[in-house]
Amino acid sequence: MKYFCSAIISWAGLSFCLHASMTQTPWQPLYKGIDHSIGTNTPDAALPRLQVTHCVRIDLTDPDVQLFTTPRATNYSANISETSSESIGTFIEKYRVQVAVDANFYDTNPGGSDPDAEGLPTEVFGLQISRGQIVSAADTGPDSNGRNAAILFTTNKVPVVNFNNRPPGTSTLGIYTAVSGFYPVLSNGVNIGAAASTSYPDPYIHQPQPRTAFGLSRDRRYLYLTVIDGRQPGYSDGSTDVETAMWMQSFGAWDAVNMDGGGSTAMYASDCGGAPEALNHSSYLVARGRERYIGSHLGVYAKPLPAFINDVQVVPGTDTATVQWTTLERATGWVEFGLTSNYTAVSVTNNFPVTNHVMTLNGLVEGTPYYFRIHSSSASSNATVDCYFTTGLAATESPVLVFDFTNQWKFTASNLDGVNWQSPGYNDSGWQSGQSLFYVGEASAYVNPKKTVMPGDASTGFPYLTYYFRTRFVFPRDPAGVSLTLSNFVDDGAVFYLNGRELARLRMPTGPVANQTLAAGFPCATLPSPQQGDATTNCSDVVLVPSGSITNLVGGENVLAVEVHNYNARSSDVVFGNALYSGAPAFIPAPLYFLESDGTFTLYWNGSGFFLQRASELGLPDSWSDFPGPTTNSPVTLTNLSPTTFYRLRR
Repeated sequence: MKYFCSAIISWAGLSFCLHASMTQTPWQPLYKGIDHSIGTNTPDAALPRLQVTHCVRIDLTDPDVQLFTTPRATNYSANISETSSESIGTFIEKYRVQVAVDANFYDTNPGGSDPDAEGLPTEVFGLQISRGQIVSAADTGPDSNGRNAAILFTTNKVPVVNFNNRPPGTSTLGIYTAVSGFYPVLSNGVNIGAAASTSYPDPYIHQPQPRTAFGLSRDRRYLYLTVIDGRQPGYSDGSTDVETAMWMQSFGAWDAVNMDGGGSTAMYASDCGGAPEALNHSSYLVARGRERYIGSHLGVYAKPLPAFINDVQVVPGTDTATVQWTTLERATGWVEFGLTSNYTAVSVTNNFPVTNHVMTLNGLVEGTPYYFRIHSSSASSNATVDCYFTTGLAATESPVLVFDFTNQWKFTASNLDGVNWQSPGYNDSGWQSGQSLFYVGEASAYVNPKKTVMPGDASTGFPYLTYYFRTRFVFPRDPAGVSLTLSNFVDDGAVFYLNGRELARLRMPTGPVANQTLAAGFPCATLPSPQQGDATTNCSDVVLVPSGSITNLVGGENVLAVEVHNYNARSSDVVFGNALYSGAPAFIPAPLYFLESDGTFTLYWNGSGFFLQRASELGLPDSWSDFPGPTTNSPVTLTNLSPTTFYRLRR
């Protein structure tokens, strides 16, 4: 390959030529110690393929940067179940790393390199060490297939490179992190990609492919994690080994290894809330709508970039959330929040300039995502930070059975389009009556205990597409704060109504539902060859309806109505059974916290329905009194402190 040098680039004492058609963006800081650059090219005779590449540069000398590979599976077994399959996104959310990329080659059982599920036992090829523990040993033989190009890191992130790390290999004493790829493409600043095709014969892998490559700078200060997108004509076609080495040189690497690639190639970073965001555009995501479930990842922990507002922490409750942050200098603070980034509500404002801030957001709804924006102002700065969180679900006491699977129901297969059959006042006296479970068809033999057989459609020889059910039940107590759990056997989809209003859906499409609406899916199947839409197992569906979504449960008589839809007009069976449980809200005490910052004292808690109280001494009758207000919302800034005052929350 011949090319002309259009520019001389120098990093860490390394000078090299950047091909005339290759360009890259300046390094953009992502986190403290982690920078990001994007490379693109204009295809020409020397570099004929369109390529888009992403590289993150890791400063190994930054004390806040830590490396982390996929750890051992809980059911660890060497060469059999070393890790568990999971996507890059799952890896980021599970281990809270800031950046993650695919690493070693692997084999999952079942599925090989392309499993259909997460959590499956996986064998990793080549040496992999996670937090000082060997996950996969350096190996030889047909399983390793020559995947022995290893990069090892000591506890203080000093790298060691061994391009042929076969047993006994490099000593792992003092090694904290290690990964292995297939073969080197860059060695001592020399592009050796062309040699890979003869040293590691493979008719497929050396063709233009999506690539993942890891590299190190000459002075070993930087680790480069690079992905090159491919298999996407008009966007990026992938690269060869030689071209991969050229990109690694352009980013500043002196040595580089070709890691697992193809559909596994993916690079993600975590956003402000810890959720994964793609940096590249993986071919697998384009083809399958999700990232591949892989067996080996490399993640990087790092701190946020320093700014005026730092150390943002959110602790969501069920109907409140506390937001804490620090500022570089004393500043006031407040928080906007809402269901969208338009922000419809605001917190109280702390007008006392401090460097450690806390705010409680009140009036939230359980299980709901919220956006928020922090504001802090000082004499020299007006800063904001945007992020989001999701409130939790209210805790409940042990579920109480309202009625079980043998409950009596009214049912019909008549077309009820345009009829308000869900209403409590609807006259269902003409409907048939029976005891759950209800069924049609022989495939329902795998669902038990069956009680009532329903009629099929004589004109087609198949079950009706939709069956309708109603039952009445008495709820014996105050429904405030109550959650409901619907435990069901449903083949295939269902819509549930409580006292005439929709309560929940199970495997049904969104939008209006009519008699001929097909279910969007079918229940799990365990027989060797289940027919789509046939209930071939006794697995159940559990639908939790949180208290915040229940508005019309009454103390006394209620009506639960259900319409069950088939997945396929020619499906051979229908099954319906339902047990209903209620959960009363559990009382969870809210801890009372104290924060001192720059001479300002703040009390705060995460919860609603509490009253702040104070007393001058403990142990005396009637010594406690409500804080003036009385105060029910957090936080509270204390201005006039007496020598000794005690505080507590009352509910």
